Amino acid sequence: MAKSAMSIFLRSSGAKLWRFKYRIADKENVFALGEFHADKNRPGHISLEAARKARDEARELVRKGIHPSHAKAVKLRGQIELNNSTFKAVALEWMDRKKSRWNPTYAAQIRKVFDTDVFPHIGKLPISTVRPIQLLEIMQRVEGRGASAYAHLIRQWCSQIFRYAVATLRAEQDPATPLKGAIVRKKPKHSRALSRGELRAVLEKLRTYRGELGTIYGIRIMVLTFVRTIELRGAKWSEFDFEAAEWRIPGERMKMRHEHLVPLSRQAIRLLEGLKKESGDGIYLFPNRRRPDTYITATTINRALERMGFLGQGTIGFSGHGFRSTASTMLNEAGFRPDIIEKQLAHEERNGVRDSYNRATYLPERRAMMQKWADMIDQIMSPYLKMVG
Repeated sequence: MAKSAMSIFLRSSGAKLWRFKYRIADKENVFALGEFHADKNRPGHISLEAARKARDEARELVRKGIHPSHAKAVKLRGQIELNNSTFKAVALEWMDRKKSRWNPTYAAQIRKVFDTDVFPHIGKLPISTVRPIQLLEIMQRVEGRGASAYAHLIRQWCSQIFRYAVATLRAEQDPATPLKGAIVRKKPKHSRALSRGELRAVLEKLRTYRGELGTIYGIRIMVLTFVRTIELRGAKWSEFDFEAAEWRIPGERMKMRHEHLVPLSRQAIRLLEGLKKESGDGIYLFPNRRRPDTYITATTINRALERMGFLGQGTIGFSGHGFRSTASTMLNEAGFRPDIIEKQLAHEERNGVRDSYNRATYLPERRAMMQKWADMIDQIMSPYLKMVG
């Protein structure tokens, strides 16, 4: 094989480039080793010693019949693939593919959990190298601060990410699978239903509560419509049809991502008309006082219930979500069909055809039920002032 040699090439611009000339199959080739700078601290500077080392590595490749430039390209491509195959890169890719099916609040929750508890520990690792012990340590760390539910969810989310990595040929197995059952999830405390007396106490306290007017209206509307907190907080005036007495909540704010129709009782309409007089100029029914371009925070309703003495240590532990279980219990006791109640609670059917059928045929019954519910609330408040008086 012909001799190979290293030289330095001087460009007209003054740049000095290290070059390595070699021959393979009787054809002369040149491989760039880097640039020599007068300022040795300049980024990218290749000293004589470094150039000689690079030359020796290139010469060894040439002896094997490999072009150094080809080997460099393969190495670079491998590094790019490695960068795209870290746990964080694959996780973010998975999140991006899933976000169209998720509620924005849920998507933000997942990202926050991973940014806080997962990425700092395994985010930079190639996903194929992550082991069960590393995931277990993350889960135990989260469980140790009293968040066993999140530790359980981290295993589930990570398992989905690893299965996605396997499907895209970036991992061979799911290391989260052996960890099923490693964290004992505490039984969640569901919001219990209020008795008639307890509901009366909440409504009486609400009449004298001196908090934000918008929050008071919000709780009253929540009582009459028993929607979820996020469905109420993000409500826009454009969603309401006063003539048809309907509130159409768009799918992006619903848990099951389906549009939900709330028939409005006469009492609910009067409440909404009163609220509109107070703050009807904006987009939202319940604008954030500090940031009017958005709506009230997730804690607003529960903070009010805390201040009224119904939520927190030493109380009955009633949160805003409890209005749903309260309405469900009382309406079942009043003899309404469970499937009508479930439909109004937006506990959606998994069968799309049946769901469409229910949406069309249940509406008259749901209207009657929502009016009866508002009348029941008025009766509970009697002989006190009605909630809308």
